[in-house]
Amino acid sequence: MEIIRLETTESTNFWLAERADSLEAPCLVYALRQTAGRGQRGNSWEAEPGMNLTASALLRPEGIEAASQFSVSEAVALAVADVLGMHGIEARVKWPNDIYVGDRKICGILIENSIYGRTIGRSVAGIGINVNQTRFVGDAPNPVSMAMLNGETYSLEDMAGNLAAALESRLAMLGDRERLHEEFMERLWRGDGIAYPFADRRAGERIKASIEAVDPDGMLTLCLDGGETRRYAFKEVEFLLDGADSILK
Repeated sequence: MEIIRLETTESTNFWLAERADSLEAPCLVYALRQTAGRGQRGNSWEAEPGMNLTASALLRPEGIEAASQFSVSEAVALAVADVLGMHGIEARVKWPNDIYVGDRKICGILIENSIYGRTIGRSVAGIGINVNQTRFVGDAPNPVSMAMLNGETYSLEDMAGNLAAALESRLAMLGDRERLHEEFMERLWRGDGIAYPFADRRAGERIKASIEAVDPDGMLTLCLDGGETRRYAFKEVEFLLDGADSILK
């Protein structure tokens, strides 16, 4: 996988999207400084220049129908977890595709798929991994970095190389999406059958429920105390920190 390094850019996702037709996929671009990095739900992504891995991957997954596009998200999330595991960090995937260590967020992922007919034509996967930053001043309630966890400083160039290799390995699993999904479920944050607090945005209420399933289309099924099950699309439900009213971003 080709790796492109930029000193500064507005957003690696924007940079790739503007050049997607002229670049060979897969490729990974990372920037030492982003001026308009984005997270899910339109949130900005806090990254101190030169301290974290802010990257985007241009992917052209073959034969993946639009209805199965969540499998690309699974592959990318597992690749990030694999990279962190190389450094002794046990990471899990918070549905749909953030990466957590314990109850703290170490990586955000934003995937934008372009659908051609019934299949994915290309995917741009934005990945922001907190690497060497140790002080966060934004409004995210629970950030953590590799340096905070391990007390070490990491080479962003090496991290980009590790990520590119892990992405290639996980993308190869798109040919066996059942196995990929099983591994995603095994790495799922709070997927241990225990009831946790959620904010049901659709119903406008706080609930306590356990994760019952994540369907191949990405829909989340929760089981409430009493046996009722509810199925949610992204943005319809939010995880809550234990003992707090704040929503995890």
